[in-house]
Amino acid sequence: MQNKTRRDFLRFSSKTALFSIIMGSNMLYSNENFKNKGKNMNTQSLPFRILGKDNYGLKVSALGLGCMGMSANHGVPPPEKDMIKLLHEAFELGVSYFDTAEIYGPHTNEILLGKAFKDRRDKVVIGTKFGLYYPFGKQQQDSSKKSIFRAVDASLKRLNTDYIDLYTQHRVDTDVDIEEVADTMNELIKMGKIRHYGLSEAGAKTIRKAHKICRITSIQSHYSMMMREVEDNEVLKTCEEIGIGFTAYSPLERGFLGGLMNENTTFHPKLDMRASFPRFSKEALKANQTFINYVRDLAKSKKVDGKDATTAQIALAWLLSQKDFIMPIPETTKITHLKQNLGALKISFSKEELQEIDKKIRTIKILGERYPVGSDQAKSVGL
Repeated sequence: MQNKTRRDFLRFSSKTALFSIIMGSNMLYSNENFKNKGKNMNTQSLPFRILGKDNYGLKVSALGLGCMGMSANHGVPPPEKDMIKLLHEAFELGVSYFDTAEIYGPHTNEILLGKAFKDRRDKVVIGTKFGLYYPFGKQQQDSSKKSIFRAVDASLKRLNTDYIDLYTQHRVDTDVDIEEVADTMNELIKMGKIRHYGLSEAGAKTIRKAHKICRITSIQSHYSMMMREVEDNEVLKTCEEIGIGFTAYSPLERGFLGGLMNENTTFHPKLDMRASFPRFSKEALKANQTFINYVRDLAKSKKVDGKDATTAQIALAWLLSQKDFIMPIPETTKITHLKQNLGALKISFSKEELQEIDKKIRTIKILGERYPVGSDQAKSVGL
């Protein structure tokens, strides 16, 4: 894309953002508690995990919170005041990691977090992302040094902070060598603008190349009971071998594993990205009830606070049990669902249970790709 076109888009998106604001035995995560050092912050404690190696790793709650849907891409965004209330509730319940990106809104999601955490910035861990744009509906990657420096300063301003805990390349830019991007991250770390570097949806070879230049703290990719590519494409294996954390986005399969969707579920044609995803077509939603029915059966075998577990709790607990360096970041816009999701931390699976679950779900055929075949979205993952 030509520079003029991108500049026009950035000016356009900035204005849009301003208008939008107005309108058991195998539990692998550590059970050591966070210590609340804040004043008048009645936070509870949650198990934590370390993303990256201990000597430079990033300490986060075992479950983080994906914030995109609070501002964009999952229908009409809820009122800002309600989402600030939700973010504060998550903080008080012990969630310490909050995930956003400059493209969410665009920009409005970062601004939301900046408002919500301005009085407790040093008590939370914020991750944001750069390098992915949608000028006039067309996906574009731009991770040139000039673009990154412009992006980080803009994100810092919107987040109302002087540092970003985890700065992640949203998608690999094939026009810029990954070594050049990693070197830019080194500069930003030395400048104090970011503290940790991450990659999203990168392939194993790219991860290794980048890590040689600037140590990577976390890889963020789609991972759920229904989406297990990272187990087979060397990404998860590479993270374990090198000592890189893994942030699992869409751990509830974009809401499907919450158990409330069926062939009658509809999505806003323009404001909800799922409307264009094959896995959320009527045909796929109907066919994939086989999978959710199996998860429902699993939920009946586990208790959380004396009640049968939910399908979402089972899906999150299963993911937590895969590796001790994985942090799922489920999204929600409802406090009830937030609390239910955290109940997953009370569920454990034995080694035998995990083996049986693995064997069973590999036999269930899942209908629908995650992205339309041949789309820019499909082409930009795994590079």
